[in-house]
Amino acid sequence: MQKDPSKKYRPFPPVALPDRQWPGRVLTHAPRWCSVDLRDGNQALAVPMNVSQKLELFQTLVKTGFKEIEVGFPSASNTEFAFNRLLIEKGHAPDDVWLQVLVQAREDLIERTVESLVGAKKAIIHLYNSTSPAQRRVVFGKSKKEIVEVAVRGAQWIKDRLPKLKGTEVMLQYSPESFSMTEVEFAKEISEAVMDVWQPTPQRKMILNLPDTVEVAMPNVYADQIEWMCRNIKNRESLIISLHTHNDRCTGVAATELGLLAGAERVEGTLFGNGERTGNLDIVTVALNLYQHGIDPQLDFSNLNSLIEVYERCTGMTVPPRQPYAGELVFTAFSGSHQDAIKKGLAEYFDHFWNWLQKEKRVLRNLDERKKQPRKFSIEVKGDKGVVIPLSTNKENEFNKIQAQAVWARYQELQADQKHQASQYTDKKWNGCLNRICSPWIASAIRDFSEEKHSIIWDVPYLTIDPTDIGREYREVIRTNSQSGKGGVAYLLESKFGIELPKEMQREFGPIANEKVDKIGREVSAAKLRRIFLREYVRKAKWGLNKFRTKQINKQIFCNVDLSYKKRPIKISGYGNGPLDALVNALKTEKIKKLKVPNFEIANYKEHSLKSGTKASAISYTQIKTADGKTRWGAGVDTNIELASVKAVLSALNRL
Repeated sequence: MQKDPSKKYRPFPPVALPDRQWPGRVLTHAPRWCSVDLRDGNQALAVPMNVSQKLELFQTLVKTGFKEIEVGFPSASNTEFAFNRLLIEKGHAPDDVWLQVLVQAREDLIERTVESLVGAKKAIIHLYNSTSPAQRRVVFGKSKKEIVEVAVRGAQWIKDRLPKLKGTEVMLQYSPESFSMTEVEFAKEISEAVMDVWQPTPQRKMILNLPDTVEVAMPNVYADQIEWMCRNIKNRESLIISLHTHNDRCTGVAATELGLLAGAERVEGTLFGNGERTGNLDIVTVALNLYQHGIDPQLDFSNLNSLIEVYERCTGMTVPPRQPYAGELVFTAFSGSHQDAIKKGLAEYFDHFWNWLQKEKRVLRNLDERKKQPRKFSIEVKGDKGVVIPLSTNKENEFNKIQAQAVWARYQELQADQKHQASQYTDKKWNGCLNRICSPWIASAIRDFSEEKHSIIWDVPYLTIDPTDIGREYREVIRTNSQSGKGGVAYLLESKFGIELPKEMQREFGPIANEKVDKIGREVSAAKLRRIFLREYVRKAKWGLNKFRTKQINKQIFCNVDLSYKKRPIKISGYGNGPLDALVNALKTEKIKKLKVPNFEIANYKEHSLKSGTKASAISYTQIKTADGKTRWGAGVDTNIELASVKAVLSALNRL
């Protein structure tokens, strides 16, 4: 690097626009979008797409909602020309989709380009020539006047051939390529010269595309250039101002957003920013940035994972793991404090659903019973009390909430395009949930809640949008490495396996898990984290339970316990106010004291049913406290909640 870079480089001169208006504006609607994946993106690939790959990507772009697609450079090769003809002759292009083609200002290339469009319903012919001082001097060796003449001749050649496209609705587009490095006065001059040939009107507009072909300045300078053009070019009402940014300074998205504020109405770009050098504008990012602000982007990215699969298969490129919205790690938090905040935010969002659910009066309907089809469920809001599960505030309702949480977690894992299929709402789909008959009803309610939202604003820390809106899954939100805190560890155990650690137990297990992960030296999966938990709390075998029997005698509980201590059998018994109290008293007998077991009391206790994915139905957590103040947590799993509680006490003893 140069010690004094000013001797080799100079800053790009700003535009004189002291009364610029764009900083005080806000975006309120989506622009017109034009995908250039099949042309600008394709030319940047080491191995360009073949016809079948281009067709698959074209159909995916149409499905996503693009109404303007630059399909190629038909004069460049027979493959490009053949692809155009395939789209038109085989009816692959919907009637409402504009096929855009790019061409230089050369008569032979324009002739071939027009031939490629015969029979199209809608077509955009995109003429360009480069205009910057460096291009004029180095590439063409022409003066400004000569460069204008090139553009005017090209515009006239196109106009002369439009009669060949009888029956086709044609829109014309001109780009002063390298606009962002061109003097704005000259960009205006050459654009108006083309306008004089094409004669656009407010009823028959032309597209004036002002590309940031190579980023050489900050995005605010590009915005100034766009606003200057919008304010100074003649017949502005007859133009559609379009943007086409690149990412040389990593500010393509910012330049586009500021350019829209400056008055542009249209955006060209590619999926995930594929393009020459550092890439084109990523349309997905700009569209979802609008979505995040509550603006309908008019593009459907509700199944983003599927779009990524098609893109990577067709282009041979991969989406970087940190790519906004689309990257594998975007909805991932490794930091402990981040994980804890996300966990609490997601819990609050579920609580919104739970509160909404309890206010609704809903009824389950069984459809197509006579046709012997799988049961399909729909949900209706009724004025009666026809609810499927009780929604009271008693103990039973706590069980219902756990059940709803299980269904909520399962529902979020459904692919975006499956969430509205009737086949998802049959009870067989919900085997493993606490109640498979009620689960479809709850899932249908979640579907309705997701559609209605009831003005509940998404406000989860560190997650700018709800991952499920774009087909991502909550299970991707938090992953664990040695930097993760108790919140992330707890979230994974709860969301994947229904293990809801008490707060105090999270503080104990979090450091244990992090130490284990640190020794492994890499990120661990939720399944690995569960194995660490089970080895630490459930499978330590110094104290083991063989049998536990209780009976009531004179208003007290008497227990007989068959234990094993280091595989040696021990029988003890004791009285107490309940089963656990009786067990604690039994462990105070002389027989046990000889084993140097300290006196202890139960300090904390929690139990709950486990969610789907586990064979056992209940788990118990118990914290014991010894006479000298030492505390340990234990956990027990069993189909019998009483036995799970006993095992939890022994687990805590094993960990003293």
